[in-house]
Amino acid sequence: MKVTLGVHGAAHTVTGSCYLLQAGKMRFLVDCGMFQGTKTLKELNYDEFPFDPKSVDFMLLTHAHIDHSGLIPKLVKHGFKGPIYATGGTIDLLSCMLPDSGHIQEFEVRDLNRRNKHRGRPQVTPIYTVADAHASLESFEEIEYEQWMTPAPGIRARFWNAGHILGSASIEIEIEKAGARKRPLRLLFSGDVGGGTQMFHPLPDGPGDLDYLICESTYGGRERQDLTMQQRRDKLAIEIRNAFKDGGTLIIPAFAVERTQELLADIVALTSTHKIPDVPIFLDSPLAIRATEVFIENSDELENGDEFRRAMRTPRLKMTIAPEESMAIERMTGNHIVIAASGMCDAGRIRHHLKNHLWRENSTVLLTGYQAHGTLGRILAEGAKAVRIQGEEIKVRARIRETDMYSGHADGKELLEWISERGLPSRATLLVHGEEETMSALHSELAERRGSDEHILEPELDDVFDLVSDSLVPLDHRYVRRLQSEKVGHFDWHNDLSKLWLDISDELDKAADDKSRDVIIRRLRRALEKA
Repeated sequence: MKVTLGVHGAAHTVTGSCYLLQAGKMRFLVDCGMFQGTKTLKELNYDEFPFDPKSVDFMLLTHAHIDHSGLIPKLVKHGFKGPIYATGGTIDLLSCMLPDSGHIQEFEVRDLNRRNKHRGRPQVTPIYTVADAHASLESFEEIEYEQWMTPAPGIRARFWNAGHILGSASIEIEIEKAGARKRPLRLLFSGDVGGGTQMFHPLPDGPGDLDYLICESTYGGRERQDLTMQQRRDKLAIEIRNAFKDGGTLIIPAFAVERTQELLADIVALTSTHKIPDVPIFLDSPLAIRATEVFIENSDELENGDEFRRAMRTPRLKMTIAPEESMAIERMTGNHIVIAASGMCDAGRIRHHLKNHLWRENSTVLLTGYQAHGTLGRILAEGAKAVRIQGEEIKVRARIRETDMYSGHADGKELLEWISERGLPSRATLLVHGEEETMSALHSELAERRGSDEHILEPELDDVFDLVSDSLVPLDHRYVRRLQSEKVGHFDWHNDLSKLWLDISDELDKAADDKSRDVIIRRLRRALEKA
């Protein structure tokens, strides 16, 4: 029986995880995530799938993060009728995350269409709506960890705790071959592997004796400092005290799920032990508020769950749901902390907080998670002196700080250990879900440990492999490649244009007088005429 694997996301990029397996006539997906990052990447979310959703029989979902689950409503909207198997924690989180994603699609398209109307451009429709998201939730079926299940004849699957976020899993799959005595084909999809100083989860687990390992590489080649929980809190306390100098405000862009909850628990603990001043703490994200409620409901399943439940009862924490409450925060003076989504600063209420604070010298922005290429968070992290938010130029005078203490991903060393514990796959290791630098670093380290890189692959977007043939090269002409590799995981022309506008504005500001500005503009016009 022929078995193929199509890599339709998370290839040389950390977003849009989506894998299509075909075993005989049976077709199924592992994940169906939304592309994040540059506008070129995000435009793929509006395109047709590289497969017919109606032809897919079922899906196995590793976890709730939108880059793994965010296109599920679109999949269902376009004809997928099968079950989606996921853990209870994942389903609980998606009950608020997918409708929130639908709301964002509706809001952003409504705003875009208003601008398009003024510019004489055609109207666009959302990728999916809130109603589509709610409809897709009817497809989910709950799965327990470490229990074999049979989603289709000849196919078994088992979910292992990946230690990444609530409900996250690595998924083991067995596919029977023709002939009763033949060993089944065994695959493991890592999903996102947890590590570091995790407050809520045990270390990631998983099986061995594999034929194929499809493994993330987000932090390949990078090592974090090994910290205890108290050491992490002490380091956070230093960041907060420094931010509060001169009456400053601390703005924390945070991922709504897991990072927000860990940050809140640590900040409340530091306040309770008087290691930081007792100031208002605002959680300004409707999604993060709902996700926090899910964590409270599932606290019996979490490590340190009792401590988290108690921390969330503090009167110091203000949860702002209504837009009017969010806008009122901007009228506050003196020390306070604002935690808002999104973690990469590309959407959500964090944008208006950044617009209000980036130009202030006594404000601090603390980035606490991975920032994909092309996102506002990445641009700030790389030292931009000015940025454009909602079409307006904002000078960056605030302190931009970064910490990896709250990353939900294993670092390079932890990832190597997890891979080594799985043993050497008999066929190949496919490295996915990483930037070119991190993927190459993990590739090199694995090759050094194994003495060869012969069976280590780095798929490109839309590559398809025959998993039972002797050759492990991608099949030709199975799918039209939606993006060439050089356009994936890099800044695109939209980023270049935004930077050009800012550079022009900066040069005009520095010009001595109007005559000098006229010279700059004439030179730009001549360059355009020659283009």
